[in-house]
Amino acid sequence: MTGQTRQQIEFKAPLDLVPEEPGVYLMRDVSGSVLYVGKANSLRQRLRNYFTPTPAVDRRIASMIGKIASYDTILCANELEALILEANLIKQHQPPYNILMRDDKEYPYIRVTLQEDFPRGMKAFRVGNDAEEGARYYGPWLAGDINRALKVLEAVFPLRTCSRDLPRDTGKERPCLNYHIGRCLAPCSGAISSEDYRAMVDEVISFLDGRTDELIRRFQREMKEAAEILDFEKAARLRGRWQALARLREGQRVVDQRGGNRDALALARNGNEVAISKMEIRGGRVTGYVHVFAQDRGGDDGDYLTSFIQEQYRAPGQVPREILIPSHLSEHALMVELLRQRRGGAVDLLYPRRGAKKALIDMVRHNADQALERRALARGSDPQAIEATLQYLGDLTGTAGAPVRIEAYDISYFGGGDRSGSMVVFHHGRPQRSAYRHFIVKGFEGIDDYRSMKEVLERRLARLTDTEFGSRPDLILLDGGRGHVSACLPLADDFGLPLAGMVKDDRHRTRGLVLRTGEIIELASTAIPEDELVKETEEEGARRLGLLHLLSSIQDEAHRFALRHNEQRRHKGAKRYKLETIPGVGPARRKALLKAFESTKKISEASLDELESVPGIPRPVAEAVYRHFHVEPLKGEFT
Repeated sequence: MTGQTRQQIEFKAPLDLVPEEPGVYLMRDVSGSVLYVGKANSLRQRLRNYFTPTPAVDRRIASMIGKIASYDTILCANELEALILEANLIKQHQPPYNILMRDDKEYPYIRVTLQEDFPRGMKAFRVGNDAEEGARYYGPWLAGDINRALKVLEAVFPLRTCSRDLPRDTGKERPCLNYHIGRCLAPCSGAISSEDYRAMVDEVISFLDGRTDELIRRFQREMKEAAEILDFEKAARLRGRWQALARLREGQRVVDQRGGNRDALALARNGNEVAISKMEIRGGRVTGYVHVFAQDRGGDDGDYLTSFIQEQYRAPGQVPREILIPSHLSEHALMVELLRQRRGGAVDLLYPRRGAKKALIDMVRHNADQALERRALARGSDPQAIEATLQYLGDLTGTAGAPVRIEAYDISYFGGGDRSGSMVVFHHGRPQRSAYRHFIVKGFEGIDDYRSMKEVLERRLARLTDTEFGSRPDLILLDGGRGHVSACLPLADDFGLPLAGMVKDDRHRTRGLVLRTGEIIELASTAIPEDELVKETEEEGARRLGLLHLLSSIQDEAHRFALRHNEQRRHKGAKRYKLETIPGVGPARRKALLKAFESTKKISEASLDELESVPGIPRPVAEAVYRHFHVEPLKGEFT
């Protein structure tokens, strides 16, 4: 190991002393704390890339370079060994500039202690260090699935649940109650050999690996054999086992009728955090999901996926034969080699662009999006946290205390220059959907976002005392930047209402808050300099994240409501103009029919005589309209 000071690095001469060999480097600050752990195939070349006038690194690493006071290097035999050592050192030191994955504690795992002579099966809330010793973790399991799975394990596979040290304590105590009620085979008393017990554990692994069809077929075969020799007690026991497995199997979603074992990974980002989801497919059925999170500090999706793969696939039992990934990895070949070594066999790391496997990744991506949303909502579910966030928002925007009623506005456009505005309401930080309103912009022609927003706000404020709109807002938020705030601020001031804007980044994610002065309060971590993030206290970070999540929810809700209105109008227009597809019906006759019957639905319910009675609709056209909406023939016609 070698150590160099920052002053020496600036002279660049000591870099010549760093060997051009594979290894790991640790960047340290003036206190000696590890800032970052990295690996390289050539340590000298990698360090030289850091300490140049214009280092070719991302924003996260660029902000770290100025804090480096010293570094250490550790030589390795090859790049794969360096990759493994890098992962271990990151886990040990938790450096602030590395990508650190955090488990979603919402869903637990099933843990099988294969490293023990007489393994146990139990619930666990995270993957522990014993995974590297041989323990296997399955999950996380969604909702109540883990309780159903554990009940099946208990009923079908009577594993021990005690913490006795076996075989050391074998025969020292009498079997517990579980043995007498048939839920344990009492290995503590020597009632079952380690070989027979291991055979049952192999069945447990088959079950958790998703190979339930094999077990069900075997239990059915053994049940019939027991019945044929009149061993009805054993047959009944086996019937209960296969029925329990079949019930659990029926509840698992089938995603591949041909079967197959694979994992599908996907990634979602919201500007503040990155979520990576893993869907485990065994025997063509979804057997579990994993959700992990990391702070979004920029960089490529592949960097986060690489960290995820290193962290999640640590033991042979965790690595499937095939893994589907949503984007290319810069170290694809190296990751394949790592996975093959950990699995002890072949592994395919695939990046599908189309077809059924791409559809699986799209499915998992939706789950990753939902996981991020659930995480944001969970953070905002604490009443005290919501109140603190609202108070922070009130301090920034100048409201009298925490704003209780927040009204947010968005403008949406669709075909033909049609424009509409949406108003969503949040009461005590939560959506009040009964108070939402739509506005059709009709005060001018053309597309002008500022004028549209101003018109919508004018019409709302003109009815400020109208009880149909609810109470007076404590704060108005506009989906837009400085221009929107500037255009609408005089109007809000006339009514004495605080007003602010919500801005998005170039990936259409909520970024920050625009104050009445035009100042932008940056909230997304990707928009904040890295050195400021590192100096941020836990309290400051929680306050910033709370406000970012609240504004994201408000902005997304305003946008969703506006799009919903557009979709309704588009659908209504499509239904109206669909009449013109009927032979003999043009714009004039369409308008005549709608004037007479008010809606397409009522036209579809009209009789032939009623249709013919409409001015301008001759008998042949009336018959064509009637045929369009009715399957049965007209009187006198034959089919």
